[in-house]
Amino acid sequence: MVPERDTVVVSYGEVGTKSSKVRGRMERTLVSNLEAMLGSRGVDAEVERQWSRPLIRVQGPESIDAAVDAAADTFGVVAARPAVTCVPERETLVDVLASMADGQRSDESFAVRVSRAGPKDAHDFGSRELERVGGAAIGERTGAPVDLDSPDVTYRVEAREDEAFVSTEVRDGPGGLPLGTQGAAVALVSGGIDSPVAAWEVMKRGCVVVPLYVDLGEFGGPDHEARAVSTMRRLAAFAPGFDVRPRVVSAGDLVAELAAEVGATRMLSLRRTMLRIGETVARDVGAHAVVTGESLGQKSSQTGPNFAVTDAVTSLPVYRPLLTRDKSDIVAQARRIGTYDDSTLPVGCERVAPSRPETNAALADVEAAEPEGLLRRAEEAAADVRTVEFD
Repeated sequence: MVPERDTVVVSYGEVGTKSSKVRGRMERTLVSNLEAMLGSRGVDAEVERQWSRPLIRVQGPESIDAAVDAAADTFGVVAARPAVTCVPERETLVDVLASMADGQRSDESFAVRVSRAGPKDAHDFGSRELERVGGAAIGERTGAPVDLDSPDVTYRVEAREDEAFVSTEVRDGPGGLPLGTQGAAVALVSGGIDSPVAAWEVMKRGCVVVPLYVDLGEFGGPDHEARAVSTMRRLAAFAPGFDVRPRVVSAGDLVAELAAEVGATRMLSLRRTMLRIGETVARDVGAHAVVTGESLGQKSSQTGPNFAVTDAVTSLPVYRPLLTRDKSDIVAQARRIGTYDDSTLPVGCERVAPSRPETNAALADVEAAEPEGLLRRAEEAAADVRTVEFD
């Protein structure tokens, strides 16, 4: 009989490269985020912070899969392994390895990997010794071949001084840094494919996002806002315990004026308006940057020279995590994180675009073409920000 898995061994990556003080702070944040993720999903489990491996102890075997899923969706987690806990003794570990092999087919190759930590005399076996003896027990039980280079199944034993963890499965996590360790940024979200992915990317780097939807009035509409809110609801599932409620600012009058009065540089003035609104909201909520889903060269407004013109409107950093990404990669990631289906409605900006947009703009020309007081009125619009509550 295959023994019941009772613990999820959580691994992180970049956190381990930090100084001891920073690492300790990030580990505590990661544990807190894991607890929040488990709680938001109703998983009956407790998180322990031990060594460089947070452990999720489930209260029953029926919770193990849900606990693995929760860990694998937590920023900062590189891998989550559902494991059997046992005493770190040679005979017991060989028995556990052989029992776990009951589910393996004879045509699947395997390998045993053992790591140990603690004093030299903490265990009655060596790592290579247990790999050989455990591998022999598995081979005898299954008739399966050993493949140390590219096995179909890898049996992992992590032996500590007081207990050991044996696993055969691993789920990749998003990696990055624990959410909340890098401050907050306002993320401009349109409801299209790119901006939710950009928001997810900065969340992966530990930055809490404040989603901001700029209502384009007659060029957008309630369906566009609903789509934007829906994608943010999906992202909120990655951030339990954090306030990621979308904010909405109405800018329909400004957009209509741009469409009526500005020619080739119209889209640049629209982006400048959005960035000034984003900056105003960011200062109000204590965020340090504005995030966009722009990718270099993807659209006429997203050329290098045009970025220089649009960024001149704000003194805050503008994060573009998708800057060098191909559209196909962005679409694939949107599917992976679950925002694609809610992002396929046209977002309205296409209807604002001029027939011959400027791709190599000069700042002075853009400013000269803008309606008087445009940026001041953008700030005034941002003062009337509305917060959307999730259902």
